[in-house]
Amino acid sequence: MAKHFLLLNLIAVVSFCFVVLAFEPSPLQDFCVADPASPVKVNGLACKEPKSVNAEDFYFSGLHLAGNTSNTFGSKVTAVNVAQVPGLNTLGISLARVDYAPWGINPPHTHPRATEILTVLEGSLQVGFVTSNPENRLITKVLNKGDVFVFPIGLVHYQRNVGYGNAVAIAALSSQNPGVISIANAVFGSEPAIETDILAKAFQIDESIAALIQSKF
Repeated sequence: MAKHFLLLNLIAVVSFCFVVLAFEPSPLQDFCVADPASPVKVNGLACKEPKSVNAEDFYFSGLHLAGNTSNTFGSKVTAVNVAQVPGLNTLGISLARVDYAPWGINPPHTHPRATEILTVLEGSLQVGFVTSNPENRLITKVLNKGDVFVFPIGLVHYQRNVGYGNAVAIAALSSQNPGVISIANAVFGSEPAIETDILAKAFQIDESIAALIQSKF
């Protein structure tokens, strides 16, 4: 009985390790600088020849520059992920600068592959995320300069500048390619468009209203 119990425990531990490693494997080399031109298809990007790697592969300049917030939402995200820094490939981390005009928003969205930790550098932000079904509970807080807030992986979240001046935040994400799904864009701006009767039933609105919203995307 004791041996049987130990065997079950060992299987459980090994299974857990395989699940963890399958989600975010540890690198098996110093780096794997992304090679977008490679014809090789992998879960991520293929590696450049190590001898051709240089400092520029790990470098990004310009995060000190304010983004242009003259748009519908009054915000601008400046991403620093594997697309901008090839050396981030396989390292499981990235950054973004977010600028907000007064009362600007970073609209509800999700990162399907990353948890986000947000630090306010200037201004005041109301932030929040919504828990999964069936509770759909909104967890929200007002942040000030120096405050930090976490958005768990995959959950819908947003930020809004609640001050009368510009606001700036830095977001760190637990993936070199976190992805972004903007809720409104995905639902009302898909190509091809989702049928208006489906949207009308889902949002409990008239089809004409669903069509009107779609026309804005």
